[in-house]
Amino acid sequence: MEPGTDPTVRDAAFDVLRRRGLDRIFANPGSTEIRLLTDLPDDLDFVLALHEGAVVGLATGYATATDRAALVVLHTTAGLGNAVGALATARVNRTPLVVLVGQQDRRHLTSRPFLTGDLEGLAGSYPVWTSAPARPQDVPAALDRAFHEATTARGPAVVTVPSDDWDAAADPRVLPSPVVVRRGRAPGPGAVAELAATVGAARRPAVVVGADADGPAAWEALVGLAERLGVPVWQEAFAARAGFPQDHPLFAGHLPPERAALRAALGGHDLLLVVGAPVFRQYQYSPGDLVEPGTTIALVTDDAEDLHHSRADLAVLADPALTVATLTAALGPAVPREGTPRPGRATGSSPRAADDAPLDPPTVFRALAARLPADAVVVEETPSSRPDLHRLVPARAPLGFLSAAQGGLGFGVPAAIGVRMGAPTRPVVAVVGDGSTLYGVQALWSAAHYGVGVLVVVLDNGRYAIMDRLAAEAGGKGPWPGFAEVDVAGLATALGCPARRVATAGELGGLLDDVVPGLADRDTPLVAVCSLLG
Repeated sequence: MEPGTDPTVRDAAFDVLRRRGLDRIFANPGSTEIRLLTDLPDDLDFVLALHEGAVVGLATGYATATDRAALVVLHTTAGLGNAVGALATARVNRTPLVVLVGQQDRRHLTSRPFLTGDLEGLAGSYPVWTSAPARPQDVPAALDRAFHEATTARGPAVVTVPSDDWDAAADPRVLPSPVVVRRGRAPGPGAVAELAATVGAARRPAVVVGADADGPAAWEALVGLAERLGVPVWQEAFAARAGFPQDHPLFAGHLPPERAALRAALGGHDLLLVVGAPVFRQYQYSPGDLVEPGTTIALVTDDAEDLHHSRADLAVLADPALTVATLTAALGPAVPREGTPRPGRATGSSPRAADDAPLDPPTVFRALAARLPADAVVVEETPSSRPDLHRLVPARAPLGFLSAAQGGLGFGVPAAIGVRMGAPTRPVVAVVGDGSTLYGVQALWSAAHYGVGVLVVVLDNGRYAIMDRLAAEAGGKGPWPGFAEVDVAGLATALGCPARRVATAGELGGLLDDVVPGLADRDTPLVAVCSLLG
């Protein structure tokens, strides 16, 4: 704002963004955002991505790494429409985003001009809150409310703003007042007492953790509880994040996403204490109950939606870390537990593949596991080989693993770039299938342009391996062709991102030996395309 001039809605909106810490704009803008973005103030960074899915993926990764809301700017109907799938992922991943969507000039909206659109409801129920301010002067308060809603409800909050609103005079009478967002709701003493009595009475308890337990405080509390009880700890299926150190001796593995296998895995336990996870996440439908009769489920979550959709006998709505720490303190002296069979997990180091050995997913994952430091962030989007990655590349630090809980493709590449932007001192590796890469490949341009030193490992089998597997399980084969002719390394190079192809264990090992030691300091992205068997 020029000295001596009255503040505009744009000026007031920028003040709201600054006060809320939204100092970086992730965008793929168009004409309806010109008045907002032209001559952007120097203290607001602008990050361009070449597709709206990549825009939201970058912002989702950034918000996850920084643990605060990120700002997204999208271009009217086309922009919001292209971004809906990525917004769905942000919602299920519980990532706070403030999403500002441009609209045509308010003064002729009733004439339905070119580029106008029916934005209300376009993103369905995925936003946690939406607003189309009735007056230009209401825009700053709507953006402030969007931040509050995105942070408290942990998801995307959408505000639609006509292009001419930014030039209108601000009304100081309706500018927002500071709102303190309180997080970390402590459990009530009655809830802790009932939970402690339930845990104390169990003969063969187990713990199940989920993405909402991913954080230093929750990990410390859960390790303390598991060691205090001497019980196995399982990770929920299809978790977006790791809720427990997966190299800990008490970590049992990842739960299967199918009912019969789930009952078999958990059948030896009379109590399941579920912390920060849904109860229980499934994939394809199969008959039967989730657990064996007589098994009690206790849930600790700070997400009301998970609570209301759960099959739990006792549920506590509170901060997982605070609740688990308080529970551990409330338990009496340790008592011997009945022996519970532990699932067999691979231990020790695997034999190194011969240098001339061809690549398959386990060989790639063993090579990564042997070289990645404990603080590395692995962003996963490889559906056909996810179980192997979980088994061979354990998360050893909070935010050590990140994936798309919603399941839609196109998350892995942009999210990894956003994570590295938000956590610039941590090594970040995206492990993605070639098909997954094609859904978010535009993000590689952003990584190259902004100097984001992420390593993208592409498992290149030239086909939809997970679909082929599902079709075979259904007793047939699908009509879809392979796409082996697609040159992923060539696509990366065309987008300005360096790429290398590797076909043997020795070639991959040499590449990782060159790159991984300096990955935390790297300012150039690299795509490693691994040519797989078959």
